[in-house]
Amino acid sequence: MPVISITLLPGYSRQAESTMVRRVARAARSVIAAPAAGTTVFVSHASTYQRDGSVFSAGGAERADASQLVRLFLDRMEQRDLEGAHSLLAPDFAMRFPGSPVMHRLEEMVERARGNYRNVGKTYEGFDESWTDEGAVVYCFGSLHGTWLDGTDFDGIRFIDRFEVVDDRIRRQDVWNDLALHKPAPATTT
Repeated sequence: MPVISITLLPGYSRQAESTMVRRVARAARSVIAAPAAGTTVFVSHASTYQRDGSVFSAGGAERADASQLVRLFLDRMEQRDLEGAHSLLAPDFAMRFPGSPVMHRLEEMVERARGNYRNVGKTYEGFDESWTDEGAVVYCFGSLHGTWLDGTDFDGIRFIDRFEVVDDRIRRQDVWNDLALHKPAPATTT
């Protein structure tokens, strides 16, 4: 059973330490077939250390919770708070929706959506987060609900979104959903 010790400099929040303990334990169990109950992670604190001739006595900055950042972005988009949503994006932000070219501005997505539905919202089943050397990858999934252009309501249409979060900003969004399978046929005139 793994026993892991982490040493931190002062200044990190309890939430950051708790998140680190959970994530390190999960990382160990992703390599070692150990039960959660058999995985122990300790945090101890050092007041000072030296590296490369420099002395340090405080820890670095804490990262934003990537899943919460994505949820905040999606909430702002649903409310059409484009300015607030834009504040969460990286300068090189790119997004792709089913059947669309790569877009770089939120206004492009809103304009494209006008031809598909009056409004749309999401019911979330979950958020999955993983980390790379560059940042976090966040998947959220669940179902869409809203109103079609003809005024009829829809609900229960599945979706999955994939986000790349780098330096606490959303750099990329990829969207998959079944809206096209449920979209009403255009009315015909005779």
